[in-house]
Amino acid sequence: MAEDYLTDDEQLEVVKHAFVEYAPWIIGGVIVGAALFFGYRYYQSYTDGRSLEAATRFSAMTAALQSNDHGKSRQIAESLIKDHASSPYADQAQLTLARLDLDDGHADQAIAPLTQVMNDSKDTDLRQIARLRLARILTDQGKPDEAIKTLADPIPPAFAARYHEVRGDAYFVKKDTAHAVTEYQAALAAADRGGINASLLELKMQDLGADPAAPAKAVSVDTLNKVKP
Repeated sequence: MAEDYLTDDEQLEVVKHAFVEYAPWIIGGVIVGAALFFGYRYYQSYTDGRSLEAATRFSAMTAALQSNDHGKSRQIAESLIKDHASSPYADQAQLTLARLDLDDGHADQAIAPLTQVMNDSKDTDLRQIARLRLARILTDQGKPDEAIKTLADPIPPAFAARYHEVRGDAYFVKKDTAHAVTEYQAALAAADRGGINASLLELKMQDLGADPAAPAKAVSVDTLNKVKP
């Protein structure tokens, strides 16, 4: 190339001119790179600090709940929702508010936080938990059709037993004995029976005149419809 035949002084001049021409871009790139690096470190430190703060508040909320301090539990839960709305702790805080509302005899007020978690949570399990709790409230309020609609198919396998149990309770309130028994049997037959009280379900079925040990198909719908809940 032509530069191979330049003298040392000429090559030095070429380097000087190149540096003058490209220096702003080089310096700018260094500055941008440094800004990105330190910006990322700051953001990481900030988010880590926010996560730690949210976790600390969650622990305090849990401790207050265990101490039956409803006022403090509610205060912390509301602050978590306000200050850490995008964190998973906010969903837990909503569930805590719903629990406090139920414990304080305000079931109507529990519907809003449960509905929000059911619709908006990024955690699939929390959405299902909120859905189940909401369906129980609707059933207790004498709104079985709304409860059944809330627990419409498809049923998540990990929550099958609980879904069937709550739907059975809703059908029981509707005085639809046949469907109630079918749902209770499905709950007992579910592979994962976590979260249900099998003995209580069996008692419910006996009250309906059904054999808890019998498979669903073995139960006569005509017979069960004659049984008054």
